[in-house]
Amino acid sequence: MTPANSSNRNDSGNKANVKNELIDAFLEMMTVERAASANTIKNYKRALSDFSLFCRKRSETLDTAGASDITAWLAELEAAGISASTAALKTSALRQFYNFAYSDGYRADNPASTVARPRTRRPLPKTLSVEEVETLFNAANEASGEKGARLRAMLEVLYASGLRVSELVSLSQSNIQRDENILLVRGKGDKERIVPLTARAVVAIDEYLAVRSAKNAPWLFPSRSAQGHITAARFAQLLKALASKAGISVQKVSPHKLRHAFATHLLEGGADLRSVQQLLGHADITTTQIYTHIAQDRARRLVNDKHPLSTIKRDDS
Repeated sequence: MTPANSSNRNDSGNKANVKNELIDAFLEMMTVERAASANTIKNYKRALSDFSLFCRKRSETLDTAGASDITAWLAELEAAGISASTAALKTSALRQFYNFAYSDGYRADNPASTVARPRTRRPLPKTLSVEEVETLFNAANEASGEKGARLRAMLEVLYASGLRVSELVSLSQSNIQRDENILLVRGKGDKERIVPLTARAVVAIDEYLAVRSAKNAPWLFPSRSAQGHITAARFAQLLKALASKAGISVQKVSPHKLRHAFATHLLEGGADLRSVQQLLGHADITTTQIYTHIAQDRARRLVNDKHPLSTIKRDDS
């Protein structure tokens, strides 16, 4: 990122361009990888623009702002009487923006990491149940031809590995270590990690490669796109169509929500948090901890709904 202490007019213009490019990159990631709604994108863009204007009054920019700037802005908003939900949305925008900037190497620090969340209870992110994932697979099994085989392979690999959608679509055949059935994945921050594949995923890949027309393509999932491989946006569209065919709400299905499901179902099955962190490629284990909350919430609901004594009141007389 450009230096923050230059007063030269050209440097100021360059900083503005970097800022805008970074915001654009962040919003593109939210759209493609997180399947964020148009309304969320609009709200996040507005929050970042408002914070940028606040920083300017303090002779700072998005590039140079620190935790004290974020805290001061939130305090100003609270004094202006904004609702707790609006404060939570704006805080979320900054936390995710700076987490993205830090994870992708645009900043050497994350100034939002120490900022306290607003005093409001946010609902846990919804994730697909095991039964819903099985329903998706069953619908995918009905698809025919090369495109059907490709969809099954991508679905199996995603749920078996928990890859980010950007990592999934850009897999090359050299990423697959066939002798050990593992993937070598280069993720955020150019960090490499090893992810094992299930036997089902390996079979799905083999079945797809057997019918794939582009025999010599370096990408595992080639296409006619500018990148040479299927795009994240196109795969997200295919998943939505598959969800509709399977009778599952399309709002519940996206590549990122299948990544959620991978992590949640592993923890529900007894996996330890550190292993799940490594598989997901999270730099900070606190990012992974949200999945333990989801698993705990499900366990709590299961006990309350299914335990034979859950609805029987105690007689304390």
